[in-house]
Amino acid sequence: MSAETSSADFIASLLREHLQSFTPYASARRSMSGGNLWLNANESPYGRSYQVATENLNRYPDFQNKVLNQAYADYAGVKPSQVISHRGSDESIELLIRSFCEPGQDKILICPPTYGMYAISASINHNETVVVPLQQSDWQLDLEGIRKALDEAEGRIKVVFLCNPSNPLGNALREEDMLAVLEMCKGRALVVSDEAYIEFAEASKFAQNSASVNTSAGPEALASAATSAANSTVSMVRHMASYDNLVVMRTLSKAFGLAGIRVGFTMGSEALVNALLPVLAPYPLPDMSVQIANQALQLDNLIATRQNTFESVSERELLATALEKLDYVQAVYPSVTNFILIQVQDAQALIQYCVEAGVLLRNQSSQIGLQEVVRITVGSPEENEQLLRLLQQYQPNAATTSAAFANQAEAK
Repeated sequence: MSAETSSADFIASLLREHLQSFTPYASARRSMSGGNLWLNANESPYGRSYQVATENLNRYPDFQNKVLNQAYADYAGVKPSQVISHRGSDESIELLIRSFCEPGQDKILICPPTYGMYAISASINHNETVVVPLQQSDWQLDLEGIRKALDEAEGRIKVVFLCNPSNPLGNALREEDMLAVLEMCKGRALVVSDEAYIEFAEASKFAQNSASVNTSAGPEALASAATSAANSTVSMVRHMASYDNLVVMRTLSKAFGLAGIRVGFTMGSEALVNALLPVLAPYPLPDMSVQIANQALQLDNLIATRQNTFESVSERELLATALEKLDYVQAVYPSVTNFILIQVQDAQALIQYCVEAGVLLRNQSSQIGLQEVVRITVGSPEENEQLLRLLQQYQPNAATTSAAFANQAEAK
């Protein structure tokens, strides 16, 4: 036996038993690399420049930056004492499970198809995941299924994760159903509304109530729209005063176009915040991330973010219409987000075709209830045109040579 093998066996023998066959979450960047058009991670195509000071990089950052928490509280319409800032939404998921679920005993509940990190984080903490799939007739919550699961768990389900708007579907859950789950869980479980894509849902509702999405509105109108999160008819934030078991997760990674700084927020009752803070890492956010986040939450940048969000919503509708015209696209799922889910005959073949042309999309066919589906991030107008040119040339089941791929790339 080689020294390397012996060392590997030794490390494996120390690893927690339930992690010895653990399969990690395959993020978009981890599962696919390269390419020149990234439409697989629901990132914003709109980047902006920010100024950062570097003279204090020899010092540790604040545990909770008061200016940042105040700025986000103002944006979301809550008190700063109801806000925790941390490394993206993934840290919030991990923090909630680690804080409220006893390893090996307690459980979480999810409603797939949904975001994969809920179950992954539960598995790492040695907690079981109870699965109540969405109803395939309308992709909404199965309320009776959730009620039955809660009763059968006999108090062991501690956290219910609801992805709203849904990733990977793109639709919004019905508010009355979310409230029904909150009522079911009163006194026995937390209900988490994961609102990573909430700004797009708000903009979609605005567009639905308007003749068109006006990306060139005056400063006053955009300023009002940019700070409308607290009054949204989509977000669950406004119900926090009525439900002490409601938790809302948010991020700057999507609509704000700041995936690279990894800033997210957890909002809930002051009692919830006070319970989570002792469990949070001592320096959850780098100083430069805090600086950029603070700038992003200033009014001029909020207005720019809102303009970009409006454009994404408009582009999403144009892209969806174009996708519906492709013969090989069997279904285009309705979306209120910055991505579109489509069903095709062979999802992996389409993914590979696009990869060879330098375009990255996301295969979501392994999700419960979904077959042969591809998730497409809405890019800039130019990126969407490039994608459509490529998709219009795709011939399912036809052998495509490398030369053909090269010709398509040169034509862009």
